[in-house]
Amino acid sequence: MMLQTTNRSSAMGRILGLALALSLALALQACGGSDDAATPKADPTPKPTAPAEPTAAPTPEPAPEPAADNASAPVDEASLIADGGKSYQTFCATCHGATGDAQTPIGQALSPPPTRHDDGAYMGTLTDDYIFKVIKEGGAAVGKSPMMAPWGGSLSDEQIRALVAFIRTLPKS
Repeated sequence: MMLQTTNRSSAMGRILGLALALSLALALQACGGSDDAATPKADPTPKPTAPAEPTAAPTPEPAPEPAADNASAPVDEASLIADGGKSYQTFCATCHGATGDAQTPIGQALSPPPTRHDDGAYMGTLTDDYIFKVIKEGGAAVGKSPMMAPWGGSLSDEQIRALVAFIRTLPKS
């Protein structure tokens, strides 16, 4: 029994040693280490070169136009809403429902229940900035349920704006 344990330990030691040696060899190879055979050598025979011909001075390229102000750039509303819809299905529909009715098993189990995004009367009282803040910072940031997670760490401001645009399409009345 003792002989088998010693043999196993010895075999494991050899395997680990070989793995370490292989890792070191690969690292040296990747860093341009000691393997000179893999390094291409410069050709020692000089090549004839053609005499340099005079060249015309390069013409300067026109200065780039200033970048357009993103705030004034037209936004494709349909594309924005479609992007927001994809994010809504990923991040919001589990609690708020695919149509914003909050009639999901998880949504109904929460107390307080999630906001119904299909409620036009209520959603009409909320500003886009308020909805943006709730999504980015979570419900607790606006005095609402801390069960509403802050998504600012997962979503960019642009993605949150797209979500707000999509949520605005959900109210029925």
